[in-house]
Amino acid sequence: MIFAPLGCLAAILLFLSIPFILVMFFLNVLSFSFGELGLSPSTAITLIFAMLIGSLINIPLTRRRDTYRVPSTVRGLFAPPPEQYTGVAINVGGAVIPVCLSVYLVSLMPSLWQVTVATVVMAAVSKALARVVPGRGIVLPMFVPPVLSALLALVLASSFPAPCAYVAGTVGTLVGADLLNAHKLRGFPGVVSIGGAGVFDGIFLVGIVAVLLTALV
Repeated sequence: MIFAPLGCLAAILLFLSIPFILVMFFLNVLSFSFGELGLSPSTAITLIFAMLIGSLINIPLTRRRDTYRVPSTVRGLFAPPPEQYTGVAINVGGAVIPVCLSVYLVSLMPSLWQVTVATVVMAAVSKALARVVPGRGIVLPMFVPPVLSALLALVLASSFPAPCAYVAGTVGTLVGADLLNAHKLRGFPGVVSIGGAGVFDGIFLVGIVAVLLTALV
């Protein structure tokens, strides 16, 4: 009975520490994955946080103001026309940073045909798997693209699978899911974000999981 309060306190502290342990484990896994790309741990952590924070930032590319008439409650009259902005933006965390990192990795590759073929295949598969969901935009299954990009990299670029998997996974997903399906979003209200909304999760995971799979195989 004397040690019961201490036992309860230890259990509470252990319970409260679980989120911290999970976060640290997640960061270590991400650091390991980016380390396979030849990046230092500090650079990897910086890129991870930059992508997460950048996912909240959209850079407008085009913008258009639309107005439409809405009937008033008074018969024969119309309310003042409300305004709504439509256009295209690019997400910093889901497009800009991954593409910049991909360009850097491509510049270090000894050969480019492998990553080109893998990226084209990934783009075709991503286009086929992507779906337009009202209110969310373009969404993509989370785990099919990373597994496929890892397999393509292992088959086509066995000497440098990690960077090939990352580039094919991220660029192929961006091109296939967002750019090749952009025409399906015409007429949708609001701003369409390249690399944002439902595609960011897929792009972020495809880069991490694909590299991790190539390292573990």
